[in-house]
Amino acid sequence: MEPNAQADEVTESGECPDLAYDVFARSCPSRGTLEHVTGRWGALTLGALHEGPFRFNELRRRVDGVSEKMLSQTLHALERDGLVHREAQPTNPPRVDYELTPLGHEVAERLLTLIRFMEGRMDDVLEARKRYDARRAARV
Repeated sequence: MEPNAQADEVTESGECPDLAYDVFARSCPSRGTLEHVTGRWGALTLGALHEGPFRFNELRRRVDGVSEKMLSQTLHALERDGLVHREAQPTNPPRVDYELTPLGHEVAERLLTLIRFMEGRMDDVLEARKRYDARRAARV
């Protein structure tokens, strides 16, 4: 079966028995990719690269707070998953550009929908935190 195939039926438990991949299964390779995409640095890196290609240090400035080591690890993982393309220019000093692949663009667009939604609902989130903290403080 093709990896992107969709099941026509869903069981009562919500499982799609015809899917080639199941992110809820411990050994499924889709779980690692989901972690790369939805982790803090992966999501922010993909979102930033949706704006266009970046050199490493430009990207590091855009993704405020990421260390050089974490950005490097994140880019390697996203490149390995086929979401980011790394282009090394044969110049002195070497120039390396990063940009999204077509698959990376699709993923980033979906992530940005969630990011924009969360940004738009932060007043609700902050109010919920305030209520939660007040309830917790009242119990102590």
